[in-house]
Amino acid sequence: MKPSNPNTINNTLCFTLGDWNNKACVRNKKGNYFLPPEQELGFELKCKYWFPPTFMPYLQHPLLTDIDKRIKQKLTANHLIHFLDYTTVLEHKIVNRSVETIIHGGLSIDTPEEMRSAALQLYTDEGYHALFSYEIAKQVAEYYGIQHLQSKPLRITLLLEFIDSVDIEHKALAWLLIGFVSETIIAKELLKVTCHTIVSSVYTILRQHLEDEAQHSRFFAEVFYYFWQNIETDQQLLAAKLLKDIIFIFSEIDKPWLTKSLCSTGFSAAQACAIIQPLLNKPAAIQRIRVGAAPTLMAMKRAGVFDNKYNRLHFKEAGLIDD
Repeated sequence: MKPSNPNTINNTLCFTLGDWNNKACVRNKKGNYFLPPEQELGFELKCKYWFPPTFMPYLQHPLLTDIDKRIKQKLTANHLIHFLDYTTVLEHKIVNRSVETIIHGGLSIDTPEEMRSAALQLYTDEGYHALFSYEIAKQVAEYYGIQHLQSKPLRITLLLEFIDSVDIEHKALAWLLIGFVSETIIAKELLKVTCHTIVSSVYTILRQHLEDEAQHSRFFAEVFYYFWQNIETDQQLLAAKLLKDIIFIFSEIDKPWLTKSLCSTGFSAAQACAIIQPLLNKPAAIQRIRVGAAPTLMAMKRAGVFDNKYNRLHFKEAGLIDD
């Protein structure tokens, strides 16, 4: 099947990041990754947290509902550091590796010039996201006298193991699909978080990151649409199977890290296990995936992935779609 002109596939496909020169945070919002002065930070921490507690579902466990404010604050700091360390590694080792397949022609189809140009812009964005994630994580870790980037986040390990398991002739395809899933799974609810909820500088970088990621999500959805329309049926079937596995990886709970985080605030290993176990419950995990991956599944539907009955059945049996 020959690649089509993107304009003939769907006139909404433009493969751009909008007004990137003026809107991308790497271009016009530099220097916002420093914590407030100590006195100001101390004042903020009386009524704010390091990370939104509403996005830490384990805090709803009965063992945690009435914990001391200082313990809850430390848990939000641990979560923020882990989230930012994960982001740093994800952007460098995963997302930008995926973007390279677009920029340098690693795919089996022709890549439109405008797609390559936008991919280079996205590559630059991700490098900057890694930078400010690293800088904030480092400062919060120093504030608490702890180390960061000491262990590889579970999802990163699983993604790299997944890539290793894919046959060499399909690795470029797998990298593209990982980038697609990563960039379309966006915690849109984080955009509802206000500066009254979390430390001001943390709020700033989360907000800027998500604003960029909204553009990246649209771009990757268009890339996926174009790609899906231009590959053979056998590649489509393989891609659908890979996508299911990738989506599940991105929903994994990092049990080793979370156990360590809880134990660092005084919980026993048995208590930590009891707190984490509900998150591993299969129905709860499937529901979490369906909510988090809704934009990904919608982009797949739009591209026609579920027009094939085998793909539709594959995802239905996994619990990811209803029909």
